[in-house]
Amino acid sequence: MNIKLYAKIIFWTLSTLNIAAYASDTTTDTAGQYIDDTTITTRVKVAFAQDNLTNGRNIKVRTDQGVVDLTGTVSSQGESDQATELATKITSVKAVHNNLKISSH
Repeated sequence: MNIKLYAKIIFWTLSTLNIAAYASDTTTDTAGQYIDDTTITTRVKVAFAQDNLTNGRNIKVRTDQGVVDLTGTVSSQGESDQATELATKITSVKAVHNNLKISSH
């Protein structure tokens, strides 16, 4: 076998173990749900990066069972509203909890 094949096998094994370990540490998430939540989080972050208002903001995104939690600080209510709207439009998002703080400067 060549080195690339060994590397792929090791990567796949470690990835699978990591997902299985995460799923076993939670009481409600399966490995499949963890992957779905990770996909949602990634899509929300991409939407933020592509948007003029939310691009470059320090908005933290966490997804649990399709529910997106937004935390961090934004400059205006408009940015906060835009973040909620963008997250809501992502496929498989069940709800968005906007916990963003608006900067007073």
